[in-house]
Amino acid sequence: MNLTGKMLIGGQTISGTREVLHAINPSSGQTLQPGYAGGDQAQVEQACARAWAAFDTYRETTPAQRAQLLQTIAEELEALGDALIERAMLETGLPQARLQGERARTCGQLRMFARTVLAGEWLDVRVDQAQPERQPLPRADLRQRQIPLGPVAVFGASNFPLAFSVAGGDTASALAAGCPVIVKAHSAHPGTSELVGQAIARAVHQCDLPVGLFALLFGSGREVGQALVGNPHIRAVGFTGSRAGGLALCQTAQQRAEPIPVYAEMSSTNPVFLLPAALQVRGDALAQGFVGSLTLGAGQFCTNPGLLVAVQGPALEQFVATAAELLQHSAAQTMLTPGIWAAYQDGLDSLSRHASTVAKGVLPTGPNQCQAQLLRVSAAEYLANPALQAEVFGAAALIVQCRDEAERLQLAETLEGQLTATLQLEDDDIALARSLLPVLERKAGRILVNGWPTGVEVCDAMVHGGPFPATSDVRSTSVGTAAIQRFLRPVCYQDLPDALLPPALQHGNPLALRRLVNGVREA
Repeated sequence: MNLTGKMLIGGQTISGTREVLHAINPSSGQTLQPGYAGGDQAQVEQACARAWAAFDTYRETTPAQRAQLLQTIAEELEALGDALIERAMLETGLPQARLQGERARTCGQLRMFARTVLAGEWLDVRVDQAQPERQPLPRADLRQRQIPLGPVAVFGASNFPLAFSVAGGDTASALAAGCPVIVKAHSAHPGTSELVGQAIARAVHQCDLPVGLFALLFGSGREVGQALVGNPHIRAVGFTGSRAGGLALCQTAQQRAEPIPVYAEMSSTNPVFLLPAALQVRGDALAQGFVGSLTLGAGQFCTNPGLLVAVQGPALEQFVATAAELLQHSAAQTMLTPGIWAAYQDGLDSLSRHASTVAKGVLPTGPNQCQAQLLRVSAAEYLANPALQAEVFGAAALIVQCRDEAERLQLAETLEGQLTATLQLEDDDIALARSLLPVLERKAGRILVNGWPTGVEVCDAMVHGGPFPATSDVRSTSVGTAAIQRFLRPVCYQDLPDALLPPALQHGNPLALRRLVNGVREA
């Protein structure tokens, strides 16, 4: 399939007018063609205006129509075949199997949201029927449903060119909610983004939906992103990336005449608490699992275990020795972009000024390769230096050694918000785990026992979010069917005649929804 180097607005390919960006093959440093000229203010406004024009039509589509769109997007992505995987490999340095799995995940979550839309529970229909005879005052007929917020700006992520990018979870959940989507493609993989954008545009056409429903924009700086978030037609933002980038978007959103929600996933070190019995019984196995999780994909996962917390003692020393030995044989891996590699090096430099290095992986043999590292610091030093809490995006982790359980609990209380927190425990550790659990519930969006945080299951129960700075809105998740709630708001209808009520609220319940009627859930 040919790449055009152009944006998609209103179902048409449009040439940008700003600086041309090129993808770089991180494995070789080769500049990839074609170039992608960035959009300007006028083109952002055009995309937003078309999305707004499509909104009222799209938001009243039936669940079946929305489900068909999501399923058709998945089919179009699969129909791209090897061309999509090959381009993504060139732009990211990721292996074929990883990208094939990521495409399967992307298509799976699209189909998951199709199922969610058809089930209708996201509408959260509540009906309180009129009580004209009630004393001292009658009650009006009151009916509530959820409606979509409006057009959503989605920012593609660097580390997941498919599952968290153009057709990723933010796009899928926004479309499921009834919101048009405008995507700003990530500059690291514009060709992959164009292929996916073309697939979505074809699906919109096949489903006979308004062409303004989807747009794809490019831009090398912040002009396009800031213009999108500041546009009055945009009503919510989905972002996965750095803390600096997420906070900049949040600031723009709050400075608007009408502030809007920004759902930004930004920063997490994902602490792992190694409890004493677990260290004693299976310390070597824990070290093996930790190193495997840390180095997976060069550590370029938002749930990478970047912090280990344990109480000092022989069992911890044995764990450290085993982990160090394993890490020293860990091969260097290509990182996603030269910029990410440079940021990794800067983060390591900062950590090493405050912590001692325990072990390093195999020396790099090519450009942009991540050499895994393990560092160590005392809890007292960690508590005294907030800089040690900073995330290093890549295969780097910090071991924090506590004097006793009281100091470990104190450390847990000082942690920033996290996407995940993990407890490695045995039965004899249950009492300690019970004392930590309330703290971790306040600190993290997902709590694991005897697992490793890398790997986020796409399912109904998953939460991929957490307190700041893990995300900008602790009430939300970007993975799982609850993600649809980010792009909805409730509306109550009082005493409307049946002819004016939306189908979800009509007396005859034509959509066959399970509604809450007079406080009782219908069968």
